[in-house]
Amino acid sequence: MKQIRQLTLFGLILLVIFMLATGCGGQQAAETPDGVGSNQPEEEDNDSAVIEGTIMIAGSDSEVNLVTRLAEEYMNANSNVSIAVTGGGSGVGISSLIDGGIDIANSSRPMKNEEIDALKANTGEDVYAVRFAVDGVAVVVNGNNPVGELTVDQVGAIYRGEITNWSEVGGDDLAITLYGRQSTSGTYVFFMELVVQADYSPEMRNLAGTSDIVEAVAGDAGGIGYAAIGYADRDGIKALDIAGSEGAEAYNPTVLENVTSGNYPLTRPLYQFVAGKPSGAILDFFLFETGAAGEAIVLEEGFYPITAADIDFNKAALE
Repeated sequence: MKQIRQLTLFGLILLVIFMLATGCGGQQAAETPDGVGSNQPEEEDNDSAVIEGTIMIAGSDSEVNLVTRLAEEYMNANSNVSIAVTGGGSGVGISSLIDGGIDIANSSRPMKNEEIDALKANTGEDVYAVRFAVDGVAVVVNGNNPVGELTVDQVGAIYRGEITNWSEVGGDDLAITLYGRQSTSGTYVFFMELVVQADYSPEMRNLAGTSDIVEAVAGDAGGIGYAAIGYADRDGIKALDIAGSEGAEAYNPTVLENVTSGNYPLTRPLYQFVAGKPSGAILDFFLFETGAAGEAIVLEEGFYPITAADIDFNKAALE
């Protein structure tokens, strides 16, 4: 009997050891499938979080094609997110953001102080900005125009109406036709402030979109216009080399290094603005745009990737 009790006790001990071993082994298998570390459940939870929502974007005509492409590629990888992109000009986008009609405003210029104040008053939120691409604003002429370079001052004089014939800047005896954007355009404002530094000539033909300018210049031997760099490779036009001052070296915006180095004098970042710190699908879309995949698309679309200074600028919104 004593021997039986000893055997029974020994058997119970073996059973407990077996159960503990089985339980621990099962737990370990759940925690570390395929040899992955013990933090895997948290990573699986993060990976399973679904990004979803609808994002309305409007604004800059210079940005509309680029952002549409970025949105399409993002939606291909995120089927639960719907993004709609329209143009209308930077001013239109910013006004719509202030009114609460959209989620993201595309803008080729910074927001003005009065716009920032209006957004705060209307929404109760602070504005957050993201730079997602770099643009070299191209001064474009008809492809048959013999003029190949101008200074910033010469371009300004042309758009103020002080130079009216191409012969005055080394070209043919041909009247200059001015093409530009409407006042709601961020490029209109950028070009006026940096280049014209006064009112535009009343002879300038104000067109609704950048594509309209490019098409007009391509069909007008005396035409001159300005356009985001992503439009400068269209048939029938050419982008002029631009010098910052008389006697300085002139640079062409279609060369990446000229823009990213800052040597091309008409370089600018491209912005997107939101009301309140980005989160959810909006934040995820911003991270896509400014990440490696997004910046590759930026290059494919004829624009240039953000710089180290832009990445630092974005930290307030993205971190």
